[in-house]
Amino acid sequence: MNDTSPPAVEARGLVKSFARRGQPPVRAVDGVDLRIAAGEIVALLGPNGAGKTTLSDMLLGLTEPSAGSVEILGVPPREAVRSGRVSAVLQTGGLLRDLTVRETVQVIAGLFPSHADVDDVIARTGLGPIARRKVSKCSGGEQQRLRFALALLPEPDLLVLDEPTAGMDVTARRDFWAAMRAEAAAGRTILFATHYLAEADQFAQRIVMMDGGRVIADGTTAAIRQRAARRTVSAKVAHPDLVAAALRSTAGVVDVVVDGDHLRVRAADSDGVARTLLADHGATDLLIADADLEEAFIALTTPDEVLA
Repeated sequence: MNDTSPPAVEARGLVKSFARRGQPPVRAVDGVDLRIAAGEIVALLGPNGAGKTTLSDMLLGLTEPSAGSVEILGVPPREAVRSGRVSAVLQTGGLLRDLTVRETVQVIAGLFPSHADVDDVIARTGLGPIARRKVSKCSGGEQQRLRFALALLPEPDLLVLDEPTAGMDVTARRDFWAAMRAEAAAGRTILFATHYLAEADQFAQRIVMMDGGRVIADGTTAAIRQRAARRTVSAKVAHPDLVAAALRSTAGVVDVVVDGDHLRVRAADSDGVARTLLADHGATDLLIADADLEEAFIALTTPDEVLA
């Protein structure tokens, strides 16, 4: 795609409010600015109620924003959906229980003026072994793979996935992401909301983290970890209990864990902790590790945990 092509997603000041009887309206999405370039793989993270699903619904044209604007591939969301340039894999709905897997794909394919080959889509999504099985006999994970196949039929430029591996076991999730990597390699833009932080860590190029209807962090996985403002210092020391007591009163230290003759210290100033351990306590076997994505997630979505 050339440099003059519009972004896959362009949202400016996006707001969605819902009325509540006898109470002020609640803002599920509160002034979101989001730009996703064509070809990006973006994970949308946040606790329950953060606004992820409401945002996804507006990107798909399923609901209209209360304020702000959104374009998908340079056009309004519903136009992008009608033209087959954007597809979605949602958690529930959209399947007829009495049809087989193959019949479902064939029926939905007939709704598009042009579509990918049915057999090819079934193969790409790993549905071949269950193609003759009725939807009612498919597990939750198998139904999710079927929704994935339906989303691929118009050969979309943008895939929006809402908890795409919900109901899948470990093997099914692995196979799903292998298939999704192949689609990403073909140049599709992918935006997925997930509660599985390991999926975001392993698959996404970029993470957008929401809380309270707003974007609170946006960047690479490494950048999000750095936003958590903490790393872990581990070291072997003499008298670990005494050293731990001294460190717990140090500014910026989040917690200290004693494990035999080793300490694990989470702190904003990991370099300062390391210098103290080496210079004042004769530490050995010292190791500094970045916060993992789960720690960053907790730090950024729990106000009392966020460090200055």
